[in-house]
Amino acid sequence: MQPKFLDNQICLNPMRNYEVTFIVDPVLASEEIKATAQTYVDLLKSKGCEIVHINEMGLRQLAFAIGKRHSGSYYCVEFKAVDGSYINDVELAFRRDERIIRFLTVSLDKYGVKYNEDKRKGLIGTIKKKKVEEKRDERNERPDRRGNNNSNNSGPRRPQPAATEAEAAATTPTEDQA
Repeated sequence: MQPKFLDNQICLNPMRNYEVTFIVDPVLASEEIKATAQTYVDLLKSKGCEIVHINEMGLRQLAFAIGKRHSGSYYCVEFKAVDGSYINDVELAFRRDERIIRFLTVSLDKYGVKYNEDKRKGLIGTIKKKKVEEKRDERNERPDRRGNNNSNNSGPRRPQPAATEAEAAATTPTEDQA
């Protein structure tokens, strides 16, 4: 189904964004796992969907056992479709396929689309090491509660042991020395 336009090019039914995440049985060979994922990508394309991004997340541990499986190969496919009528067909195919352990299809709003775009560009999910190192340097240069600079002190101060009587007598001036 193609989008319909009015005379002034306003789209009556714009493309909607969806994302389907599914877990493939890890017992299969790696070629079979990739072929399984490709069959669903081809199914979406045959239904008229536009594939935006395919994310192969790889083998991961499951939070709990599903069908005596403790791990699975994760795939996430982001796509655009005119309407959601194809989703029921795709989900039915997922339910019938024994190779698929679990699946989830969600409709993305504008914030979800923006988040996925930023994540692909590397703006989300990356740690900038320079800022972390600068913060560590700032922490080391700050004075502690006593006003001492911690730049040469690596840890908390330990209290000094009490001096013995002989050491105390040796360090205090006597009347003869004064």
